[in-house]
Amino acid sequence: MNNFLEKWGEAAYTSTGFFWMALWAFILGYIVSSAIQIFVTEKRMQKAMGDKSIKSIGLSSFFGFISSSCSFSALATTKSLFQKGASFIASIAFLLASTNLVIELGIIISIFLGWQFVVGEYLGGVLLIFFSWLLIYLIKPKKLIENARNRLEDTKDEMENDASIKEKIKSTENWIKVGKQFGMEWKMVWKDVTLGFTIAGIVAAFVPDSFFQTLFINTGENTDSFSFFTLLEHVIVGPIAAFITFIGSMGNIPLAALLLGKGVSFAGVLAFIFSDLVVFPVLRINAKYYGWKMSFFILFLLFTSLIVTSLALHYGFDLAGLLPEASGKSITESEHFKINYTFFLNIAFIVISGILIYLGFVIGKDVMHHKEMAPKSMTLEKVLTVLVFICFAWLVGGIIVKLFVL
Repeated sequence: MNNFLEKWGEAAYTSTGFFWMALWAFILGYIVSSAIQIFVTEKRMQKAMGDKSIKSIGLSSFFGFISSSCSFSALATTKSLFQKGASFIASIAFLLASTNLVIELGIIISIFLGWQFVVGEYLGGVLLIFFSWLLIYLIKPKKLIENARNRLEDTKDEMENDASIKEKIKSTENWIKVGKQFGMEWKMVWKDVTLGFTIAGIVAAFVPDSFFQTLFINTGENTDSFSFFTLLEHVIVGPIAAFITFIGSMGNIPLAALLLGKGVSFAGVLAFIFSDLVVFPVLRINAKYYGWKMSFFILFLLFTSLIVTSLALHYGFDLAGLLPEASGKSITESEHFKINYTFFLNIAFIVISGILIYLGFVIGKDVMHHKEMAPKSMTLEKVLTVLVFICFAWLVGGIIVKLFVL
């Protein structure tokens, strides 16, 4: 019994410590994302995404880079851009960039995994787009694309403010919308983040290394000893593990850090991180938008691309002598709560969050602001809500046990 209580306290402390480490980065990322979504209009993006040229794909990737990292938001925006005339490959480039190249994801990865994974994430985002383009070029799914576009009803362009970004920044109403969007960003991800960090703590405290050695073969070995087939198994199992957890990219990063600490290869951890668009909820949403045939094609496209990308990055980093230690230090051993730069950054960004929420939902309570979201399963959302409140009870109970019982 005492052993369980000790592990419960450790799990809760690890989960809350992980979140405290990342809090300022979450807030900073969503402030940047919210501001860009208000000041850079969708209408301006779609004008640059209408063909298959390298310039169009590059601009689509850039727009994705400055967009939101929430998968559901990215799916809705991608659908809207494709519906309004963006080419299929430009739409896929936007989707991949908006979930793999965004600023806030890079910040979180740097905190939990280190600079090699930040470089791998951004290089990987570019390679994912390249390999997806290559597959589309070779397969030429014209009929699928035509049918998918025909499924989407034509919509009239929304009235958008064509004022310059400089003029928009000076507008109080736009900052109110930034505050509202900031609140919406958190509303979109809070369940994923809560589940992700709670599961990370539970895995760290309760799951033995032998489980990971069974799931990912040859974990804990020297990175030089990973054979091609071992790496291939890792990059296939990584997405399967992500599929089982079905947590968004931001919530998956602490889990990715644990996988690295357990000895999973660089390629396997990257594949796990890249897998937020090959999980069942995304497959189902794409089917609602474009039909099941196109949805499975997108799944094949992204899954194939992430496998090739993860392997290419592993061998590239290995050749350059930049692979991180697969069995490096565990972040579960860190002292999370102490007076350092993280403490002061968290306090500062919590204050900024309060200001934005006040602007958006108190001063701007009568200002309308709507952003399309991908349709979610109500049943799944209810289940997630119940699980999240169970997580809260688990975390509070564990902290009480750690502080007052043990």
